[in-house]
Amino acid sequence: MRLLVTGAEGQVGQALLALPVAGAAKGLGRAELDITDRGAIERAIADFAPTVVINAAAYTAVDAAESDEAGAFAVNAAGAGLLAAAAAEAGAGFVHISTDYVFDGRLSRPYVESDATGPLNAYGRSKRAGELAVLDAHPRASVVRTSWVYAATGRNFVRTMVALARTRERVQVVTDQRGAPTYAGDLAVALLGLAQASARDEDPRVLHLAGSGAASWFEVAAAIFETLRARGLKAPVLEGVSAAAWPSPVQRPQNSMLDCRLASETYGLALPDWRDALRRCLQEILDDKKPMPGLL
Repeated sequence: MRLLVTGAEGQVGQALLALPVAGAAKGLGRAELDITDRGAIERAIADFAPTVVINAAAYTAVDAAESDEAGAFAVNAAGAGLLAAAAAEAGAGFVHISTDYVFDGRLSRPYVESDATGPLNAYGRSKRAGELAVLDAHPRASVVRTSWVYAATGRNFVRTMVALARTRERVQVVTDQRGAPTYAGDLAVALLGLAQASARDEDPRVLHLAGSGAASWFEVAAAIFETLRARGLKAPVLEGVSAAAWPSPVQRPQNSMLDCRLASETYGLALPDWRDALRRCLQEILDDKKPMPGLL
């Protein structure tokens, strides 16, 4: 396999490139590849000649997208479509990472792949448009929806909570948004497994892959602070608040839970329980000897 990873500097991109690949792997970050540039994409694919492309590049600034919807669509929709089209032209497989934010979060059960979408914000609309562009441009592309991604590096909820624990006496976290925290390292393993699978005409083209189990942001924060205390580290008092009480320019889905049985039944791909994954990520963060900013 010759694996090309776009968005190589992001959490999932880094995790993918840290995995052993039977063949060759190359990562391209924003500086190396502008995925809104058709010519640059075609040159990158011609130069490396991948057998599979995993698109981890995305405009992920959810709040900023509300005032920059055109910018979000340029990357998440148009750019994703250009990548998929170039991969199809080159005869390469294509795996595209999408999000739980394509749903409105109003169901009381986990979302299955066939549920109607209805994004509540600009980011979600751009990602849904990207799904459609990819599926239209590449006849065997796989669209993978995931949720609440975090890693030991980058800007994410877990690292933010660890940083706040060092500087705050009290921390407020919402209690009424539920989803599945997904460790980038576990997601990368599953994505690589999907990339290695031979695509068949009868295979599903949209899959859900997220950490097993479900939690509120409050429960995730509580688990983080419990781990800190167990290691003799400072942890703040945790206060629960409703999402309505938390000022934000963006409406977010209350229920981000994804039903991942289709990926398990089709490919044998299932991510570990979110609590186990969180413990492993926290160990990586806390055992890292590099200094961590007080606030992310």
